Amino acid sequence: MPTTVKIDPVTRIEGHLAIEVTIDTVSGKQQVVDAKSNGTTFRGFEAILQGRNPLDAPHFTQRICGVCPISHGMASSLNLEAAFGVTPPANGRIIRNLVLGSNFVQSHILHFYHLAALDYIDTTGILDISPWGPRYAAPDMVKGATATTLVGHYVKALEMRRKAHQMGAILGGKLPTSPVFVPGGATSIPTAQQITDFRTLLTELRAFIDGTYLPDVLAVAGAFPGYYNMGKGCGNLLAYGVFDLDAAGTTKLLKRGRYTNGQTLAVSTTDIAEYVKYSKYSSASGLNPSAGATTPNATKAGAYSWVKAPRYLNAVHEVGALARMYINGDYTRGISALDRIAARAYETKKVADAMDGWLNQISVGASSYQYAATPASATGIGLTEAPRGALGHWITISGGTINRYQVITPTNWNASPRDDSGQLGPIEQALVGTPVTNINQPIEVLRVVHSFDPCLSCAVHMVRPGKTEPEMVVYSRPSM
Repeated sequence: MPTTVKIDPVTRIEGHLAIEVTIDTVSGKQQVVDAKSNGTTFRGFEAILQGRNPLDAPHFTQRICGVCPISHGMASSLNLEAAFGVTPPANGRIIRNLVLGSNFVQSHILHFYHLAALDYIDTTGILDISPWGPRYAAPDMVKGATATTLVGHYVKALEMRRKAHQMGAILGGKLPTSPVFVPGGATSIPTAQQITDFRTLLTELRAFIDGTYLPDVLAVAGAFPGYYNMGKGCGNLLAYGVFDLDAAGTTKLLKRGRYTNGQTLAVSTTDIAEYVKYSKYSSASGLNPSAGATTPNATKAGAYSWVKAPRYLNAVHEVGALARMYINGDYTRGISALDRIAARAYETKKVADAMDGWLNQISVGASSYQYAATPASATGIGLTEAPRGALGHWITISGGTINRYQVITPTNWNASPRDDSGQLGPIEQALVGTPVTNINQPIEVLRVVHSFDPCLSCAVHMVRPGKTEPEMVVYSRPSM
């Protein structure tokens, strides 16, 4: 008889996600045969922005997420630059790249050490205090001296994340949100001392990436080789590209493209549509985000998530570091739970190494900003990448104010529910076929989910005193 397991909420992610899986025995193996990914909250930033001054958008949208606000600042600035018809000077482009790179580095370190690695480490006898319990424990987890070493690096990674924030704040004013991102570039004027201070922190971070982060990822991968064959999902990848290397944005450190049905192809925003049959919205389904709407309907029949289902030419696509590195030709080993973790680590090194060169390109004391007046009417699109994947902002300006603003975050792609054709989203597809040893502690499910690093927009972490078991509902239902 199939058993349905609901993990609600999924912990060690950003935001509020519930995962429901149906587990059954297939060919003698207990495994996931169906999955539902449920974004459990509605936030409505698109509605909040309507009627506001377009210049508010970079600041408001950075509050969408406390982990990757810089990506929203970048996407919003690019969006307004397209609408305003302005191009940042070289300093503005480079400073934004450096601040965004700082955010990438801290987010990738966060993902491995503080969100994903604990799925693979038995911390019994090492972390026996809140908030590290209650927890799942599985026989295959890394134990002993290796576990103790990794937990020590967990603590060191907290320090490295802080230094990455400090580094970004040198040119970004402050982090996690930065006030310097504006259409036309950045408001800061760089000094020689800022470059020196930035490079000092970057050098330390690069040493941590090379000497600790990459070896730890390889150690975990070596202990769990089976996860190179688990969690593949849809097999299609999408990236908008990030870190412009020229004024026109045509050359990027990580290029734009998609990998669809085994072919590497170009990306056109006109081929993106958002479906809402199983999402809690009464908006029309299948709209391009340039014409999109966000009209909540909490009681919609059949809907099970507040996340929409974006598709590219009606095909399901995964986004994230693996997609970027795969499309860029930097990491093509495969598509799996472990490949997502490994690609992130290698991308961290690629971005951090590139940042050292970008520091040499800054013109000390030169302007980083080009003014442009707000148009009475215009449209714009801003495409970039957040640490978790492809991020797009769309704007329509009418009467000098925002008439429509639409955002498709990376987790809209990865944690999407079924679309109108019944196609499961990337996380849902990746879970199907995942073996589960113990339905009361389905650690295999969490490993696959955490490999995507889902971000449901602004995390709220809670510890409930007196709880002795992870919050999970297990119930059986008749075979269908």
